[in-house]
Amino acid sequence: MIEGVIRRRHLLIGMAALPLVAGCTGMGGMASMDEAIRRLLMLSTQRAFARLAAQDGFFGDAVLRIGVPERLASNQAGGVLQRLLRTPVVQGQLLRLVNDAAWDAAERTTPILYDSIRRMSFGDAIGIVRGGPQAATDYLERSVGDRIVDALFPEVGGALRELDGGVLGQLLGAATGVDFTGIQRDVSGSAARAIWSAIGREEAGIRADPRSTGDPVLESVFGLIR
Repeated sequence: MIEGVIRRRHLLIGMAALPLVAGCTGMGGMASMDEAIRRLLMLSTQRAFARLAAQDGFFGDAVLRIGVPERLASNQAGGVLQRLLRTPVVQGQLLRLVNDAAWDAAERTTPILYDSIRRMSFGDAIGIVRGGPQAATDYLERSVGDRIVDALFPEVGGALRELDGGVLGQLLGAATGVDFTGIQRDVSGSAARAIWSAIGREEAGIRADPRSTGDPVLESVFGLIR
């Protein structure tokens, strides 16, 4: 493990600047469904990032943990180096490195997600409300598209360079055919998928027990369809 080498940055979410989800009065008809979906997504996102902000938020979760990109053990590397890159010790260090890089970079996605939620109009609110356990998250993911990966990309690159104390950097620098930009893109894509998974998991939990939120709009809309 390289805990002594890695210098972690605090994962800032800016949650204090966000409006509270619970405790507001609802609106009638279709508008209340739109409002319920926004509150569902806002609360799901807040809860997901609260968990991700904890130490080892990615690495410590078996579902969200990011695997080592295959190109880090490129077949173009030399024989001895190839074998070294695939040893459990080095693979463990690389696993920690990419997960901590995702942890550092995740904060950059929050403005995009919160702004998208606030601005979204739901063409089929009834379908989303009555949909599967992650229907709203799936809708948000389609709406945001690759913007979340684009937000992660520069931060992941910076974090990979910053968090590596130099040993792995020298090792990888000696390997031919190791594409750092490709690694950066792989980790960014994996981090984005983990973030969506985390939000979807929170959405499913809220749908299963809307009363636990204390939000009258979520309780009234999602409580009726259980």
